[in-house]
Amino acid sequence: MRDDFTPEERERFRMYVRRRVKWVVVAPLILLVFALFVFLGGEIVRQLWNWLLPPLFDFPTITFWQALGLLLLCRILFGSFGSSGRVRRKMEDSMKPEDRERFRQRIRERFDLGPTPSGEGGQT
Repeated sequence: MRDDFTPEERERFRMYVRRRVKWVVVAPLILLVFALFVFLGGEIVRQLWNWLLPPLFDFPTITFWQALGLLLLCRILFGSFGSSGRVRRKMEDSMKPEDRERFRQRIRERFDLGPTPSGEGGQT
């Protein structure tokens, strides 16, 4: 390192190098953990399928890749890739009570859910 750097510049350079080295070490570990997680998920689904379904329902056995595809299909059909109901809950929490009741009433009208239940303080 050159001698004409100020102490602040040297410290900034050291921090930069530390961050770079940290990511060089951490990024492969993250990828390895993700790959292990995917492998274990697919293998568990394959083992369970091949253990339960062929003897019970005379289904064929499946391979690891079919199990992984089945896991992904179930995630798409039954799982959620994001917020689920949290967004609506946050939106309702940030509303004033009058606005919240008006929102709920519109939902009931739109989906034909009937009048407001008497316990919620709206119209009965």
